[in-house]
Amino acid sequence: MFRPSLAVLCLAAQPAFAQSADAPVDAGKEARPISADSAKPQPEKIQRVEVKGANTYDARRDDTASRIVVSSEEIQRYGDTSVLDVFKRLPGITVSGASGRGGEIRMRGLGSGYTQILLNGERAPAGFSIDQLSPDVIERIEILPAASAEFSTQSIAGTINIVLKKTVRKAQRELKLGVGKSADTTNPNASLQLSDRAGKLSYSLSANASAYEFDRASPVEESQRTPADELVLLRRTAQEDRGRSKNLNLAPRLNWTGENGDTLTSQNIFNYNQNSFHGDGVTSTLLGRPPLYDVRDTNNRANNAFLRSDLNWTHALASGAKLDVKVGVSGMRNRGTWHEFDYAGGPLARESTVWSKTSERGLSSTGKYATTWRTGHALSAGWDGGLTRRNDARVEDESFPAAGRDAFANERYQSRIERLAVFAQDEWSVTPRWSMYAGLRWEGLETTSEGNTFGATRNRSSVWSPLAQTLYKLPDSRDQVRLALTRTYKAPSASNLIPRRFTTPNNSQTDPDYRGNPDLKPELATGIDASYEHYWAEKALLSASVSVRRIQDYTRQGLVVENGRWIQTPVNDGSATTRSLELEAKFPLSSIRDNVPDIDLRASVSRNWSRVDAVPGPDNRLDQQTPFSATLGVDWRARGGKLSAGSSFAFKSGGPVRINVDQYGYQSVRRDLDMYALYKFNPQYQLRMALSNLLAQDFIGDSRYVDENGTLRRTSIYPGRTTARVTLETRF
Repeated sequence: MFRPSLAVLCLAAQPAFAQSADAPVDAGKEARPISADSAKPQPEKIQRVEVKGANTYDARRDDTASRIVVSSEEIQRYGDTSVLDVFKRLPGITVSGASGRGGEIRMRGLGSGYTQILLNGERAPAGFSIDQLSPDVIERIEILPAASAEFSTQSIAGTINIVLKKTVRKAQRELKLGVGKSADTTNPNASLQLSDRAGKLSYSLSANASAYEFDRASPVEESQRTPADELVLLRRTAQEDRGRSKNLNLAPRLNWTGENGDTLTSQNIFNYNQNSFHGDGVTSTLLGRPPLYDVRDTNNRANNAFLRSDLNWTHALASGAKLDVKVGVSGMRNRGTWHEFDYAGGPLARESTVWSKTSERGLSSTGKYATTWRTGHALSAGWDGGLTRRNDARVEDESFPAAGRDAFANERYQSRIERLAVFAQDEWSVTPRWSMYAGLRWEGLETTSEGNTFGATRNRSSVWSPLAQTLYKLPDSRDQVRLALTRTYKAPSASNLIPRRFTTPNNSQTDPDYRGNPDLKPELATGIDASYEHYWAEKALLSASVSVRRIQDYTRQGLVVENGRWIQTPVNDGSATTRSLELEAKFPLSSIRDNVPDIDLRASVSRNWSRVDAVPGPDNRLDQQTPFSATLGVDWRARGGKLSAGSSFAFKSGGPVRINVDQYGYQSVRRDLDMYALYKFNPQYQLRMALSNLLAQDFIGDSRYVDENGTLRRTSIYPGRTTARVTLETRF
């Protein structure tokens, strides 16, 4: 899997202009002369003076490259235990799938590698899931709509960088104990935060533990209709899933500052997850032929461990130059056992046991040299490289009692991913109001894989990415405009390149086998972004942005039949185009009226369009893109600060999508309504309460295959449930 570079998009820009300089004079008040009596001291009257920094830095307003920063306070506001629940409330971001059941983070409605997800600037191994990360260990989330040369350009839709806590400003001891409960889930959790300083050494430790237990239904319906709309097949499966998982997350960090100003930082993250699962599926055939197996009983146990350690050294050179070098090592291990019992009309027809083992080791290095040049130029150049080795083993033992035969498979394969990137960039402050950015990046990627069931394969790709961005602050106003021209790409993942085959028991057009394609090429995209931003008061913003991407060598999921079995495999097939429009507003109520409660309001709307040239319309959208999404939120704080509360509503549209000539998909509309309240008993104790998914909307997934024989359809329903959570937080 492609492992992009360190990503904290922080391009130097112009200082913010003092708001006091633009403050209007109240014409309704006349200047009065100071009398002798008024000049006398008045000891009983105390004048309140509010001091504000004239050059307060705001990353979103002042950086040449557009960057939205979500603070730790916003991340922890609802007491979420999964970072996915945080993302669904952010502007321009959507999360696919049913509420509370995982999902994929998407920008501009696109996921599947179009949106780049980074952890401390680098991509985590394939076995690590972002939803296992506790929001308590996150310092901030950075949303980067356009690419820059310093960071990987594998970001056609954009980049999301999750930055772990690292800054130690003062000693901290914080403990959180919470529990969440719904009709079909239970989720206790505990969090501990420690940090302190000792001379030139500082340290911090974040520890989180959680458990998740569920017992829920997921019914499935399969049907087939002839071209004359006659129903000839109807099956209904009663699926019941039960399971539990346990998760432990540790994030220790050490910082040391030398006498000469050098800094040495050790940042580590360890995650361990253990889960068990039991599923029962009983299929009733109301019309037509029954499936190969009508009763399925499955049991699964797995554990996953992930470790990453980075060592970062920064050194100040002469004339203000700076050298920043980081080396990192990572490792991942996954073990699992899967038992499945399939029945056909009563007796046991198939028994399968699968043992799987995956290990991955990685080494990476990034570096940057930055210096000023002439007047207003900030130059930098650097590298980003890495090597990843992965080993997979899968042993399957099958028996077919009714047929009197057995089958045994022992599959092993290894993969090696090498990547290297070099870049150079210049940011130029042309005038106090106008800044420009130009950069060039070259990225090379080579993936080699071999196994005992397929021959050795090698896939090489390289991409040149010229990039340009500009920011102009309009005179005599608080308005500004941005423009970005980018060349980005999407590299095929290792799993899509390896020609290993994964089979399904009840194989069909809507439930096919899967096989990778070693001949895949990267998708290349040329893009343009433009935005207009209006800062009309403190903490008040209105913005509108548009973007267009033209993609070459688009990868779609092809469907073929071989030896009577349906196989899905990725293929490059022509071009695609995607366009987006995003509107956002946020402001305190006090910015439009005086003497009002302390209330903050926020809203966003996103509209996405896309078209795949090789797939006939209508609904030939790219990557099942989300056409429309919106968020609406309000936060209130009582006077005195003891009580605060708020609510958030997130909407994501669905609808039909045409995947290829014969395949269609459908996703239901998703509506999420959440509420929270925080009460501070004293500086030491506070209680946080939250309700999520108050509308309890079911999620529906649907797939169809249409040919001359009619329409074969498969519909899955995931019932929605409201979750209540209570968390006690204490500082000591």
